[in-house]
Amino acid sequence: MRRTDEDLCGETDPTRREIRASEIDEEPHGKRGATEVPESATSQILSRRELLKQVGIVGVAAIPFPIFPRTEVRSQAMAPATEPAAVLNATESETLKAIVARIIPTDGNGPGALEARADRYIDRALGGALASSRPLYAAGLAEVDAYAQFFKGASFAKLSSSDQDTILADMQDNRATGFTRQPSQFFDLLRTYTIQGTFADPFYGGNANFIGWDLIGYPGARIMVTADEQRIDMKPKPSHKSAYDYGMFSKGVV
Repeated sequence: MRRTDEDLCGETDPTRREIRASEIDEEPHGKRGATEVPESATSQILSRRELLKQVGIVGVAAIPFPIFPRTEVRSQAMAPATEPAAVLNATESETLKAIVARIIPTDGNGPGALEARADRYIDRALGGALASSRPLYAAGLAEVDAYAQFFKGASFAKLSSSDQDTILADMQDNRATGFTRQPSQFFDLLRTYTIQGTFADPFYGGNANFIGWDLIGYPGARIMVTADEQRIDMKPKPSHKSAYDYGMFSKGVV
């Protein structure tokens, strides 16, 4: 049975998160000095290397993709980053884009979640299967901005990358204050759907230009495999096709 957002962001399953040594901390969760950045701020957030390793082990097919309203498959071209959000307002969309950009950032390995349009995936989901979670995202994103404004003097999207990482690390380790729920639960929710939006089939609005699949070496959907492509010493050539580029697969209707 698929977990809902309430399961991911609720308070009924405290065993869901891994407990790290850094969380066993006697330090009060009070205000930090403006220049103090935890040494492990970036490393505490799921690293890109660790993420790609996990996705490679689990496999793309094992990620539970929700069914969203019917959309056009964008197989070859990534929509402009200025494309307005369908559900989130402008401020919420700006905050969400900044968050996904830090959860899976662009680096030497290639483009990240923002370029893959994980934010669009989440936005479309909130207009479909996850519509009941719209208030949860509205409250959570506003709380992220309020915490950033109070502790760093600017909205989350306006902060430097290092300050953004500090805010996310504070959420992940429940040091952040002013959240209705435990901040780690909203962080886990955002991370879960950022990963889905980066590596899901492009039909659902993310994985633009097959960025996610190219990162993990997944060649894309295909209905036949040649003898050469079955050789151990042969790397499959990317098909850059969505499963829904093939008429035999139903797009599903919500």
